[in-house]
Amino acid sequence: MDYLHRELERKFKEADIFFKAILVTGARQVGKSTMLKELAKSQKRTIVTMDDDLCRTLAKEDPRLFFQTYKPPILIDEIQKAPNLLEYIKIMCDESEERGRFWLTGSQRRKLMEKSQETLAGRLGILKLYGLSYREKHGYIDPEPLDFSMECLTKRAKFLPDNDIIDVFEHIWKGGYADVQNATGEMTQAFYQSYIDNYLIADAVNDEGISDIDGFKRFIRACAAVVGNLVNYRTLGEAAGISNVTAKKWLDILCDMDVLYLLEPYSNNELQRLVKTPKLYFCDTGLCAYLTRWLTPDSLREGAASGQLYENYVVMELVKNYSYSKNTALLSFYRDEKSKEVDVFVEENGYIHPLEIKKSANPDKREVRKFDVIEKTTLMKGNGGIVCMMPRPFPIDESNTFIPSNLI
Repeated sequence: MDYLHRELERKFKEADIFFKAILVTGARQVGKSTMLKELAKSQKRTIVTMDDDLCRTLAKEDPRLFFQTYKPPILIDEIQKAPNLLEYIKIMCDESEERGRFWLTGSQRRKLMEKSQETLAGRLGILKLYGLSYREKHGYIDPEPLDFSMECLTKRAKFLPDNDIIDVFEHIWKGGYADVQNATGEMTQAFYQSYIDNYLIADAVNDEGISDIDGFKRFIRACAAVVGNLVNYRTLGEAAGISNVTAKKWLDILCDMDVLYLLEPYSNNELQRLVKTPKLYFCDTGLCAYLTRWLTPDSLREGAASGQLYENYVVMELVKNYSYSKNTALLSFYRDEKSKEVDVFVEENGYIHPLEIKKSANPDKREVRKFDVIEKTTLMKGNGGIVCMMPRPFPIDESNTFIPSNLI
């Protein structure tokens, strides 16, 4: 398929001017090297991958000769396979004031992050790439921040199709990996099976030392079965036939691999009786749909898990939006001991934007009454609303809107 421009490109170009080295992290196959190779087309930049056995061996055994052979400016793909290069990159950064000499990609690993931040402190910019968003698939890269106002949403709606349940669930079922976007249903299933065996399991075994492969596969499926729920290590452990301690360890590994995303609960000193357990989501909805055995977009849309996968999709679209945006935001959810819940709080610049998520084209506008809980916090209530399947944005009241999910 043709290259689809990524929203992270804007931030990367700015980082390229500011930092001497830039590391783009993210899960396997989300398009890290594809994006950087596209951006390098207009440059004379050396490109080398640590997936190549000869290059990797040279990098490990003789890093000085490696950089004599492959000179900066350089793109090094999968740097986590030769982390010893970071020490030499530090030396070369200190020898020159040139910016953007080193472009690095790495599948997210805690050890890599710790090593790179320790070695290249002050020299390295770190960015994260996720799978394709709905807007990226439709070619709409909006440089303006999302503030959930009617004005902002109306502007976005001019560049995107009307929100449509069939279109949205096609996106949810396919997921965000570029390789499956034009694939048949059969080949999409084959891709995800291969992805699990050749990337998730291989990395778990080689990088994390996991030996119980069957148990790890059961654990991943157990996570998919409870998507959108509060994390419960006992439930996950029992489903996979492992201890609670191992369940926690494996969950941390999957988060580190950017397979899972944990939405943390809102925390506030003035509000003492809030839940402290995060909610579990998959970074890629296509992988989650495959693991829960929904074999077509139609069966997923009409099935019992459609609401949870829709919520997962909305949460991850928000995560992507704010990862790439000029304005950073803290995402959380609100739930108190009385089970009063708001699906998402977007905390930004002293304001909380409250959001409910409903897989409906006609949700009950009374849902916004729950947003009154913000009055108990020290922050101001910003624009919010109900993220739903309404075709176009429509006002609920002065500060709340029916928000089509394809606009976020």
